[in-house]
Amino acid sequence: MSETLIGFLGILSLFFFLVARMPVGMALLVVGFGGIWVIDGQRVAVATLSSETYSSITAYSLSIIPLFVLMGNMAGAAGYSQRLYEAAYAWIGRLRGGLASATVVGCAAFAAVSGSSVATAVTIGKVALPEMKRFGYGDGLATGSVAAGGTLGILIPPSTGFVLYAILTEESIGKLFIAGILPGILLSLLFVATIAIVTFLRPSEGPAGPATTARDKLFATLHSLPLIGVILTSIGGIYLGVFTPVEAAGVGASMVTALALGTGAVKISQLPDILLQTVMMTAMLYLIIIGAHVFGPFLALTHIPETLALELKALGLGPYGTLLLILIGYIILGMFFDGLAMLVVTLPVVFPIISGLGFDPIWFGVICVIVIEMGLITPPVGVNVFVVKGVAANVPMETIFRGVLPFWFAMAVCLVLLVAFPDIALYLPGRM
Repeated sequence: MSETLIGFLGILSLFFFLVARMPVGMALLVVGFGGIWVIDGQRVAVATLSSETYSSITAYSLSIIPLFVLMGNMAGAAGYSQRLYEAAYAWIGRLRGGLASATVVGCAAFAAVSGSSVATAVTIGKVALPEMKRFGYGDGLATGSVAAGGTLGILIPPSTGFVLYAILTEESIGKLFIAGILPGILLSLLFVATIAIVTFLRPSEGPAGPATTARDKLFATLHSLPLIGVILTSIGGIYLGVFTPVEAAGVGASMVTALALGTGAVKISQLPDILLQTVMMTAMLYLIIIGAHVFGPFLALTHIPETLALELKALGLGPYGTLLLILIGYIILGMFFDGLAMLVVTLPVVFPIISGLGFDPIWFGVICVIVIEMGLITPPVGVNVFVVKGVAANVPMETIFRGVLPFWFAMAVCLVLLVAFPDIALYLPGRM
C-alpha cells in the first residue's frame, strides 16, 4: 500500500471520527499516531507522540490560551456583556432595528475579551433576546443578529482561531491579532447595514426602540468604560509594542479579575467554577494542538500536500482561481464540521499551497477565520445557530437559519472585499 493511499485512508478515518463526534484533538491524535505507526513503525510513532506532546504543552507562547480564556470567563461571570450591550443600546436602540444593531455592537465589544464565538453568542444572547422580544422584534432578525454577531468572537482579537492558526503555521500571534481589527470592524458595519436593509424592507421585523436621554447615554457609556479600558490596554499594548501577546493576555486577565472582584461583580465563591471552566476549555484546546502536531508529520510522510499542490497547479487556474477553489471547499466543509476542527485538519494541506502561490500568510489567516465564521451559521451544523436555539428554545430552527441568511451574505461581501483589498487586513500589522 502506497504512502499516499495510507494518507487518504487516514483523512477519511479522521472525517468519520469527527462525524461520530469524537473530540477533535483525540481524533487527530489517533489518526496521526496510527498513520505514522503504519508508515514508519511503532518506535517512530511513539517518539513523535512524546516529543510533540512535550514541545506543545511547554511552549511559552501557548500560555496565552489559559490567560485569555480566564479573561473571557471572568468578564462573562461579572456581567460585563450586559454593560456593553446597554451602552450600545443607549446610543442606537431608538433607531429602526436599533436593538439588533446594538446586539451586533455588543457582540463586537465582548469579542475583544472572550475570544470565543460560542461564549459571545450565549452571553449577549441572554441579554439581548428578551429585550428584542419585549419590543416586538421578529424572531428571525432577533436570533439571526445574535448568531451572526457571536461569530465576531473568533475574528476580533483575542481569538482562539488566530492562536491555533499561528501555532500551526508558525506565524506571529500579535500580527494576526492586529490584522483582525479592521476586518472585524468592517464585518460589524456590514452586519449593521444588513439589519438596516432588512428593517427597511420589512419594518415590522425591527421596530424602533424608546429614545434615551443624554444622561442615560453618558451613564451607560461610563458604566462600560472599565472593560473598554481593558480592551484598549491589552490590544493597544500589542500594537504599540509595549506588550507581547502573552504579556497582554496576562495584563488583561489580571485587570478583569481585579475589576470583577474589586467591584463585587464576582464573588470569591464563584472563583472555583470560573477556574474549572477555564481549565476545561484550555485542556480541550491543548489537546487539539497536540493532535494537530502529531497529525501534521503523518500528512508530511504521505506527501499529500505536495501531490495536491501539483494537481492544482496542473489545472491552470492561477493564484486567485486556486484560492477560490480552496475557499469553496472550506465553505462546504463548514456545513458539516466544527470550525476549529476544519482549521487544524486542512491547514497542513492548504497552507503550503497558499504560500507557494505567493499569498500573505497573515492575510490568509484572516480569510480562514472569516470562512470559519460562515460555517458557524451555515446549515446543517451551524454551531452558533444551535447555541442560539438553546437560549431561544421557543424559536423554530428553520426560523433561526432563515434569520442568519442575510448575515451570511454580508460575510461573503466581507470576504470579497478582503480578497480585492488585502490592505484591509495588512495595513495595521504593517505599521506595528
